[in-house]
Amino acid sequence: MRLLLDENLSPRLVALLSDVFPQSAHVHDLGLGSADDEAIWKHAREHGFAIVTKDSEFHERSLLQGYPPKVVWVRRGNCSTDEIAGILRRHEADIRALGADADAAALMLY
Repeated sequence: MRLLLDENLSPRLVALLSDVFPQSAHVHDLGLGSADDEAIWKHAREHGFAIVTKDSEFHERSLLQGYPPKVVWVRRGNCSTDEIAGILRRHEADIRALGADADAAALMLY
């Protein structure tokens, strides 16, 4: 599963997670660093990414518009990049299950 990491997450996560989520990208890497949510949503949908974010907006959009793309919403306050990487690693199976589930639009991680 390819992850598209939102602007509110560190670009370092791409390298930190490359062994479990290869071909993932950060919005900055794709020239979407200052793009609005619609542009990010469209890019993720067209290129087979699941969006990983700490903001509720993409989760809300998934409820209104459906999917793809799928959304992984990290519901954690201020924390380090290493903590975020740990959360995503611990939930690798859940994230992959989200990608495989034809009826699931989003996953919330704590």
